[in-house]
Amino acid sequence: MAVTVKRLGRQDYETVWKKMQRFTLERNAETVDEIWIVEHLPVYTLGLSGKREHLLNIEDIPVIETDRGGQVTYHAPGQLVVYLLIDIARIKIGVRDIVTLLEQAMIVTLAQYGINAIAKPEAPGVYVKGKKIGSVGLRVKQGCCYHGLSLNNNMDLTAFKHINTCGYPDLEVTQLTDLNVKIETYELAVPIVHHILQTIN
Repeated sequence: MAVTVKRLGRQDYETVWKKMQRFTLERNAETVDEIWIVEHLPVYTLGLSGKREHLLNIEDIPVIETDRGGQVTYHAPGQLVVYLLIDIARIKIGVRDIVTLLEQAMIVTLAQYGINAIAKPEAPGVYVKGKKIGSVGLRVKQGCCYHGLSLNNNMDLTAFKHINTCGYPDLEVTQLTDLNVKIETYELAVPIVHHILQTIN
């Protein structure tokens, strides 16, 4: 199955989100699936079940109420974001399967760098020694999904202290650089995307 992979560089969240929505609404049965690799400028995003009470002290960082699943999270340069624009009806895969696929892509990638990570069925995402390192959020329209995953690589994690990450008051976060792995964010995308493509093809 053909999939187009696009590197978008560093872009603001809302611009990319609107492009994902438009792509999904305008696609048809022949549209080639796409994977977008991006880093976002600093932003908090509230998912469909997000509650503003989990925004504690956000100062001047913008907040966007988005249409993905999940609660509140933070994006900034140094965090890898991979968006899946996939016709899941065409490849006969369920939403939960896509969530698991994204989690496993992060877990397998982290293992390549000697990091033991796990997923938690009750709290989607990827964790290292109880700290969250990767998040997953999706939206499905007309049998097609968009949004995807974020994986903390080498960023300023301070902004996470000003929210209840993913709706959990005491949830700490971590990243590859704090686990003594130094890698460029765009390089980190390679094994992630490779695992995704292997699984859906």
